Amino acid sequence: MASGSGAAPRTPVGTGAPRCSEWERVFRQSRVVPPHGRRRRVPPAHPAAFCCVLKHLEGAALNQGAEYQLRFSLFDATYHHFFGRTWRSSLRVAHAAPSCLAKAVFNETIYFHTSLNHPGIAAVVEVVARTKKEDGSSQHLSCGFGVIPLFGSGLEVKDLATKDRVLKLYHGTPRALLHPRFQEPMEKNKYLTVMEKSHLQYTLKPHQPLEMIFHLLPENLPVSGLQNIPGLLPVCRDMSGCLQKPQLMKPVTCYLERLSVCLYPSLEEFEEELLDLLNSDRLLQANAAPDGDGMVVRERRLHVGVHNGLCFVQAPQVAVLVPEAEAARGGCTGVPSSGARDAGQALVLRSRIHLSEMVPHPAFGICFQLEYVFCSVGRAGGKALAGGARSEAADMRSVRWAVWSPELGAGEADVVLPLRGGAHRGPCQTLVYRAPPGSRSSRKGKHTESGTVQFHVSTGSEEHVVTAAELLCKDRDELKKPPTPSPSLAALPTTVASPRGPGLSVSQLSVSPPRAGGRSLVPQGRGSRQDGGITHLEADLNLPDLEHCTGDQLQALPFTPLQVPIAAVGLQAGSSRTVLSRASLARLHSAGFPEILDRNQEPVEISEPADPASFSLQLEEADPLQGNEIILQFLAFGRDAQGNVEWTWPRTIFLTFQFYRFPPVTTPRLQLVSMEGGPGSGLAVLAQLLVRVNKDGTPSTGLPGLQLKYMVDPAFLRAGEQRWFLRYLAEHSLQIDIWDGDSLLLVGSAAVKLEPLLRQGRAAVRTHHELEVATTEYEPDATVMGQEALRHGALRPLGVRVVVRGHLHLCLANVGHPCEDTPGQLPSPLLSRSRIVPMPDGAGNIPAGSWVSLNTASGGRVSRARRLVDVDGELAAALHSRWPEARVVPSAAPSEAAAARRRKLRRMALVRQQEDAGGGRTPQLTQGWPEQRARHMRDLQIIDAYREHTKGESISRMLSQAITVTRTVHAVLGTAEFFEFTLKNPYGIQHTVTIEVDHPELSVILDPREWRHFKELTKSVTPVEEEMFHLRDDLKPQVYLRPNETVRIPFKYQTFSADPAVVAAQGPAGLGAGAGTAIHSLGKSGAGRTKHIQVSFQVSGGKPIALLRVQVEPQPHVVDQTFRFYHPELTFLKKTIRLPPWHTLPGTPVGMQGGEPEMYVRCSDPDIICETKTMGPGEPQDIFLKAAGGPSPQIKKFFVAIYTDPWLAAPIQIWQFYLHSLQRLDVSCTTGQLTRLSLLLRGTPAPRRVQAFASHPQELEVDPDGAFLLPANGIQDLYVGVRPRRAGSRFIYLNLVDVESHQLVSSWLLCLACRQPLISKAFEISLPAGGGRGCNKRITYTNPYPSPRLYFLCTNRPDLLQFKEDSFEVAGGEVYTIGLRFAPSQSTGEEEILIHINDHEDKNEETFCVKVLYQ
Repeated sequence: MASGSGAAPRTPVGTGAPRCSEWERVFRQSRVVPPHGRRRRVPPAHPAAFCCVLKHLEGAALNQGAEYQLRFSLFDATYHHFFGRTWRSSLRVAHAAPSCLAKAVFNETIYFHTSLNHPGIAAVVEVVARTKKEDGSSQHLSCGFGVIPLFGSGLEVKDLATKDRVLKLYHGTPRALLHPRFQEPMEKNKYLTVMEKSHLQYTLKPHQPLEMIFHLLPENLPVSGLQNIPGLLPVCRDMSGCLQKPQLMKPVTCYLERLSVCLYPSLEEFEEELLDLLNSDRLLQANAAPDGDGMVVRERRLHVGVHNGLCFVQAPQVAVLVPEAEAARGGCTGVPSSGARDAGQALVLRSRIHLSEMVPHPAFGICFQLEYVFCSVGRAGGKALAGGARSEAADMRSVRWAVWSPELGAGEADVVLPLRGGAHRGPCQTLVYRAPPGSRSSRKGKHTESGTVQFHVSTGSEEHVVTAAELLCKDRDELKKPPTPSPSLAALPTTVASPRGPGLSVSQLSVSPPRAGGRSLVPQGRGSRQDGGITHLEADLNLPDLEHCTGDQLQALPFTPLQVPIAAVGLQAGSSRTVLSRASLARLHSAGFPEILDRNQEPVEISEPADPASFSLQLEEADPLQGNEIILQFLAFGRDAQGNVEWTWPRTIFLTFQFYRFPPVTTPRLQLVSMEGGPGSGLAVLAQLLVRVNKDGTPSTGLPGLQLKYMVDPAFLRAGEQRWFLRYLAEHSLQIDIWDGDSLLLVGSAAVKLEPLLRQGRAAVRTHHELEVATTEYEPDATVMGQEALRHGALRPLGVRVVVRGHLHLCLANVGHPCEDTPGQLPSPLLSRSRIVPMPDGAGNIPAGSWVSLNTASGGRVSRARRLVDVDGELAAALHSRWPEARVVPSAAPSEAAAARRRKLRRMALVRQQEDAGGGRTPQLTQGWPEQRARHMRDLQIIDAYREHTKGESISRMLSQAITVTRTVHAVLGTAEFFEFTLKNPYGIQHTVTIEVDHPELSVILDPREWRHFKELTKSVTPVEEEMFHLRDDLKPQVYLRPNETVRIPFKYQTFSADPAVVAAQGPAGLGAGAGTAIHSLGKSGAGRTKHIQVSFQVSGGKPIALLRVQVEPQPHVVDQTFRFYHPELTFLKKTIRLPPWHTLPGTPVGMQGGEPEMYVRCSDPDIICETKTMGPGEPQDIFLKAAGGPSPQIKKFFVAIYTDPWLAAPIQIWQFYLHSLQRLDVSCTTGQLTRLSLLLRGTPAPRRVQAFASHPQELEVDPDGAFLLPANGIQDLYVGVRPRRAGSRFIYLNLVDVESHQLVSSWLLCLACRQPLISKAFEISLPAGGGRGCNKRITYTNPYPSPRLYFLCTNRPDLLQFKEDSFEVAGGEVYTIGLRFAPSQSTGEEEILIHINDHEDKNEETFCVKVLYQ
């Protein structure tokens, strides 16, 4: 045991027996019975905290002058099992007044908490009397017991009232509850007899303040209010104790560095003997003979945590130890010197440990547990089997442990602790390995079962900590002896999340953990003694739960996906930068692009984007030019200056994007043409013009570039949408995808901020942007698997490579236009900000469509009646269908002026027709009058029947409209829209109002904390009422209203479903006929996406007293990052994305309290699993995605919203994901060697002329390499040759494209696993950097065969090395000189160039390596 509290910190410990520390004294006095095994299988709920006061005992069974004691225990009636620890009160003397029963006053307060919220969980109180024997010694006798239920039938806390209760007592001891015939309820149990005229008075109530010390006090451990809990400030003069209002001591941060573990006699001999014993145990359990298999060490771990003598304050950190020799080879810094160890036989930690939960208290200690992970090996190759092949062979064993209690007031120190093993109770509650006596290790020295752990400790605070010790000594003097023994370690606190620290190793992702939910899966060891007295509750403490050990189900780690996390490296909108020279920009702008003119037909000058801080929303709203003509002009596409050679520069491209809520755009194919007029294909051309392509494939002779216009006029916008459009321009960015027009492969993506389109009072603005077009490549998970993948602080982009493909040149312009005021617009933008929806008063509510309402200058309102046929379209259709001259059915509700004008025109046309027929004579008015009268009579009969038929419905509709209020909500994906509805009881009696909502996205806020949170966000000043709503059995909320009372009902609308127009994935499926449309108008096309939600407020009988009609207008959302994954078809994509530090995310609040917040995620697709969990303070957070892919070549698009507040009010970021489903083909190959394979092509119902395109044509060859005919419903082979240039795992994409319609027929994902060839010779040369003419060199090759052979040459860097001849033939045994030409490099550095010499079958014969130093 460590003795840091007894010796100097720099004195090595282990020579002699250390004195007992305060931690060890508290730990030895603690012992806890765990709950029943079946209870431990159930996931723990949130613990419930209790405060129980045992006041006085009174009854006829008490004797005058006798001493009595109360004992408090927890009992599980379902499984007849006592658990926890028995609490004992102090002895009290019973006194009896004249003509009164004897009474013993206790007034003892007990605190405890438990997560076993089941009706069968109860507290048992036992009455014990102390009597004297004949020899003068004392003994304890049980006088009776009572049972206090803790939870009701609904799993709620039983009896929340704080008044005194009477507990009736039963004869006998609590052992009667263990009888097999004992059954609930106890009142009907014939084996229990009630003690007449005897009872215990007590109170039981929840104790909320106890929740703040759940990490210091284990579950199911009753403690006294006067007992000192390590980590709490003691309260000396308050009889209620320190647990009434707990106050935590201030923590001190500790750092452990240069940590190493030595095992004796040596690390090699210790592990060898341990493996032999484990293998023998394996054969013994299997009852088998030696089979040649064995065990190997897969990993060595060290669990480090802070323990207060009762429990771990936080879950122990898990660190991976490596042998010192391996750490030295890796060149790790911070490894302690081996001078103090024997020949380097030590395990070292390559990072430091940060403990922020340490408290300057004598009972606090740092616990170390050494754990080994083993796995089986087969006899074939002597190598460990993979975890997926034989995962049951993996095993974890604890071998040593130690505890160190820091000396109070000490600073930095070098500490050496002895390790312990064997049948000693440790803080981790696991069985620990002990070498048997007489083994070979016992002959090597005296340190048979020990070893040492040494480290350097330092603190982050130098505060003096003697005050805690003085308080502890003072409490000991005053209390002398606490009435309750110190509690023990029962379980880890359930509030602690998954472990933190240096991180989990890879083996922990596939091996079952040693503990789950804070409870050990290994039974406690035997050998601890029982105390005297009545100890029936601790009788099974040292007996393992056989059912739990043999049949219990292992629980997985809380969140340990098998995927190694990748960094969140996606497409982000950044500021544009200029790469072209000034002369190139001048040639670009003089290429003859269409001129952008303002409303006065004057050219708009190019200006620099304004400072974002100068944006003013009020200035935009006050602009008289409210109409916006948005112009996107795509000018040119240029190659990146670095010149990536792994892919072919496209000949044609097309773009896909979506602006605001306009339909998604797929542009026509645009050919890249150099500024001189010819097609651009050279490396030296940095910018090529975009020119339309004719139907025959030739470039258009018109003006270059592509110009798109968007007309955004407030006259065509919905009510209140103008403000949202301005907000869209201010906050959003336009995501643009660039595709190869021939191969339909993604070239890259770009993003431009739309804020420069805000005119800020100007007539027109125009800006030029040069955007980086980049693509993100994700390598297979197998390439980054390893121990370094999950190391602490590993935030580098594992398996992610961002490649800049080129630069896109475009102009953004906004031309202002005047517009007339429209009735649909709100009179003031402030109305849209109101969060309170008033209830209608019923006065002046006229049904829409029945009257024409005019606002007069005096403020009054005049309503004019309208013809019924002009109001009801159904009636108009019924009447006009009987008229033979009627051809056009009138609209549902035309305006009065238009209807009058049509009637006049109809009469004038009829008069002219009659004049022409009668030769200019006036027609006889009486002609045809009976027929017309009969027709009018029939029409009146139809109108009368129609009115009688619709009278009830019309009256009901008018009454509903009188109590209906409409609220418009502009919904954004993931953002909660909060408002309050003013509800008034119109009756003179009280009513219980039921709220019914017909859509799940609109809900009533029931939690007052959530209500208060949204009011703080929206700056609302209305009050918040606690416990306002009651939930019915059908989960419909109800609110109680007094006569004529008015309340405010909080509502929240939040949707995680993206708009179908937005979710429509834009990709290379094909080019539509309407792709070349240049002008887009935003009419009422978006009105179809408007959603209407009805909310009914009903009293008894289903009568509504108010109706709320919520009109939801979807709005575009911000896309902060874009991710694009290519995955095999019909399989699940499983990715873990590591979030960057939360304070670096845009949109996070400044100065958030409580340190790092917890992240929350939601996905727009309900069929996609998306979750994240906290890994502990200081640890990175990961987002886990699991999405099902469709058939090839389907593209799935979804969004993920990230939050930092638990109420999910507004996301701080929204990520966009594309999932491309492709046909998978695994290829195993060697670098520089051609690997051949074939693909089976299946024809479509129609014959097509197709061509295969590869994403890396330099490494992938196809045959046929040109266009060929794919017959209808036929089968044809496509031959593929793969020659990779670099080793490792990577992806190559292959598309089969219809060259006539430019549609994607099929797509493949080639997963390459490339091996590095054997290097036979190595050379090294030095070349100057920064230009020049290059260098010529020669090397020789000898034909090892006796016959002539033909050889072919290839290299992995054709941009840096060219051969004089690509092939040569040499006679047997002859020497051939190979001519090399090294190209100059523009930058300094070191490059390794491989020269592959292949035979006539393109198989690799030899590989030379040339290391080139560019200086």
